Amino acid sequence: LKHSMASKALPSRIRHVVLSLLLAFAVTGAREAWVQFSIGRGPVGRTYGSVRADHATSTGVVAEGSSIYSSWSGSAKGCGSALLGSLALGATLGAALHFRRPVTGVRSLKHRTARAADGEYDYDLFTIGGGSGGVRMSRWSASQYGAKTAVAELPFGIVSTKDSMGGLGGTCVIRGCVPKKLLIYGSHLPEEINDAAGYGWTWPENCKPVVDWDQLLAAKDAEVMRLNGIYGRLLSDTQVKFMEGYARVLDAHTVEINGEKHTAKYICVATGCRASVLNIPGANLPGVITSDEALALPKQPKKLVVLGGGYIAVEFAGFFHGYGTEVHLVYRGDYPLRGFDQDIQEHLAEVLKAKGIHIHAGESPTSIEETSSGELLMKTDKGNEFVADNIMFATGRQPNSADLGLESVGVDLNPKNGSILVDEYSKTSVDSIYSIGDVTNRMQLTPVALMEAMALSKTLFGGEPTKPEYDLVPSAVFSQPPCGSCGLTEAKAAKKYGSVDVYVTKFKPMKHTMPTGRGEEERIMLKMVVISEGFDGAGRVVGCHMVGHEAGEMMQGIGVAMKAGATKADFDATVGIHPTAAEEWCTMRSKTRTTTAADVSSE
Repeated sequence: LKHSMASKALPSRIRHVVLSLLLAFAVTGAREAWVQFSIGRGPVGRTYGSVRADHATSTGVVAEGSSIYSSWSGSAKGCGSALLGSLALGATLGAALHFRRPVTGVRSLKHRTARAADGEYDYDLFTIGGGSGGVRMSRWSASQYGAKTAVAELPFGIVSTKDSMGGLGGTCVIRGCVPKKLLIYGSHLPEEINDAAGYGWTWPENCKPVVDWDQLLAAKDAEVMRLNGIYGRLLSDTQVKFMEGYARVLDAHTVEINGEKHTAKYICVATGCRASVLNIPGANLPGVITSDEALALPKQPKKLVVLGGGYIAVEFAGFFHGYGTEVHLVYRGDYPLRGFDQDIQEHLAEVLKAKGIHIHAGESPTSIEETSSGELLMKTDKGNEFVADNIMFATGRQPNSADLGLESVGVDLNPKNGSILVDEYSKTSVDSIYSIGDVTNRMQLTPVALMEAMALSKTLFGGEPTKPEYDLVPSAVFSQPPCGSCGLTEAKAAKKYGSVDVYVTKFKPMKHTMPTGRGEEERIMLKMVVISEGFDGAGRVVGCHMVGHEAGEMMQGIGVAMKAGATKADFDATVGIHPTAAEEWCTMRSKTRTTTAADVSSE
């Protein structure tokens, strides 16, 4: 057994893990196994752990690549639940060990193309950063092109640090897209319960659901741990060498981690970004948080101030409000979601107010201080004061490019924000060093990082130079209600094509035509931007934007249509599905306005 501590752990957990392994062996009849497990305390007092096992079967045949992962997350208050957890873990391990078969569909180690092993380097590719992009880059290069690859990532932690805590899966899996979306799902349930009254449901007077915050976060942490384990298995199944620790670049072909040096023909930096805070007095006080800490708060705040108007700000404001926290959203612009289409910005601001989120536009914080009662007092440039349990900065993210040795080996960084500068093939100013994902600050979306990874893999090992394609990337903001967007905003489209026709419709969703009392706060807005007649590309749809229920689901399909070059006539000729909100994309016949380049020349 190899036991690694992420932080101070409960010794009794070791016994529970061993018990789970004994149960697994009893189920399978396995003769021997190699096991690695890690346990530790989470930032909110919960214990988390993961187990990996490679085994030999009872017949003595080793299942190549037969790695399984399991994980648990629960209260650290007593050992009873831990014992039950270990029994469940043992059953999971036993079933997985018993039924697992050798991995198919990837190249095994013995069938790989001889590359680095026969050359002057230890690896064909060494990737720094085990987030979505880094893992995809490493395993795709190994499985599809036979490259010998390695990836370095920090030890797992629910809350990250610059140089000691991270984890496979990166921001998206551990402290971003996935846990945020899980909490958003849960935050809608009180609204659904209230909506039931409009459909004739009744319940005893004064009966009101109450959220168990500890149980909520424990369940979220368990799912995050499960996904973290899956990422490890993805690497193991494709024979990618995983190294845990902080890696630095020593020269154009050498990486150092844990005091050891490794050489590679190519180095890929995929270290992502970190949340940043404004440089104002009190920004480092206890209770001042970023999105990292907001997903792991030990106690639900009664009152929360969210600073910023971007997608992270509106998403977190929405789900905390859904759980019953009084939320104040403070941003310096006139509307939230700067950079999105103007109609999205205006419509979302209206429905957020209708939901009961307190909006403070055109305002910036100047200082934060502690009150005598232990709360936080924030002052703004408008002279307003806010007292809250927590103040969350959602004012931007900083690329993780510092202290990696990049500048010393000649890699150019953006002097304004520290992002790694790359060409259209993701190559840096050093020929053997490449970079993908958020750290390059091109388009900070997880699916875009995956696209960049596969394009780079094909370029380096597939003999086919491939550029990432950034046109018509659909995206969603999981605000409440959510927003979806694909293509150009009205203003950008008018500037690019000279003139566009704009179609806009707003309506109350069918669900809320019943007396739920929430029709105004759930109003849907759909918008389509089309190149005007007489201009190059006339009739082609170049922008679709939406605020409303399931915006992200709709925008994925619309993105496919737009990528295929769909015209307004194609949408009009498509038969809608009735009754749905989505059918409105096929029924917008009346033009709202025409916007020319001259109309937006000052924007």
